[in-house]
Amino acid sequence: MKIIAFTKYGTLGASSRMRFEQYIKRFAKTEIDVLVQPLISNGMLEFKYDSGAYAFCSLIKAYAKRLLAMLAIDKYDLVWIEKEALPWLPLWLENIFLKDCKYVLDFDDATFHDYDQHRLKIVRFIFGKRIDGLMKKSTLVVAGNSYLANRAKRSGAKNVDVIPTVIDIDRYKIVAKKTNTYLDQLPCIVWIGSPSTVSYIYLIKDALINLSKKHNFVLKVIGGNSIEMAGVNIIKIDWSEDTEVNNLMTSDIGIMPLYDSCWERGKCGYKIIQYMACGLPSVASSIGANVEIINSPAVGFLASSQEEWEAALDLLLSDQKLRISIGNKARERVEAKYCIQKTESGMKNLLFNVSKGVI
Repeated sequence: MKIIAFTKYGTLGASSRMRFEQYIKRFAKTEIDVLVQPLISNGMLEFKYDSGAYAFCSLIKAYAKRLLAMLAIDKYDLVWIEKEALPWLPLWLENIFLKDCKYVLDFDDATFHDYDQHRLKIVRFIFGKRIDGLMKKSTLVVAGNSYLANRAKRSGAKNVDVIPTVIDIDRYKIVAKKTNTYLDQLPCIVWIGSPSTVSYIYLIKDALINLSKKHNFVLKVIGGNSIEMAGVNIIKIDWSEDTEVNNLMTSDIGIMPLYDSCWERGKCGYKIIQYMACGLPSVASSIGANVEIINSPAVGFLASSQEEWEAALDLLLSDQKLRISIGNKARERVEAKYCIQKTESGMKNLLFNVSKGVI
């Protein structure tokens, strides 16, 4: 089977890496041949993180390359698309390219809210139903959680399946924490993300500052840019695929604060799954897929207020045995549901069934 995958990013983008690249690497050992055509290259994404925006000329070249690639989709058995192939271009144009092919849309974010919740009325009017139109004409929509799946069903999508965002469990271990330095001996709260999402940490600023008056702990920020909180001992670490797992494994508690908005309800809780895979107890906002992943206090805590955040983190910072107990149960939950070892065959079967016309 020959597939062309139109991803949004290269390997630097977490959504493309986890929803596509990690499957494609495993498919390479089978009868599935996938050509990946990212819209936003690693270089373009790095430029955005550094400057705050994409370079206009780079965007023009990226769209030109994408359009050329779409002219050749008749050579493939299936088109596999991350969210949408031509963001911010008219739906009718994308439909022209896709009208005679079988295509699968994959969502791990509520991209439709970029359009239907836009601050400008004209954007909402022109593009508000853009993603719904793509979903309706798709052969299959693969959603990362129930919020995204429900939107696909309401759009009139013929076939909808839910496959959560997952990790490769073989990359993640539970390790004994080293205590070579004073900082190593302190409990470590960890957050992992990107410069575009690091502001979420400020949502629990008051809780973290209050806790710093009661506990000696380190806040490890992986992949974010500058962040400061009075009295909170913050360590900032650049993200890389080679070091992210080790930096998580050598922590003690994972956090995922989120706004309570329609956009956040579409998120797939990827960082929670990473924490849990490392045997870390997590505290997360009680929103969207977080509630599905942390389905019991035995595997982590959900919080909806500064008081709940502070209480949960206070409990975990105070009790190492509790951290270990919850972390072990969290790891078991990831092994059972949120790793590629459990989802690979399902994804492969879906793609094969679409290509053969079974779906």
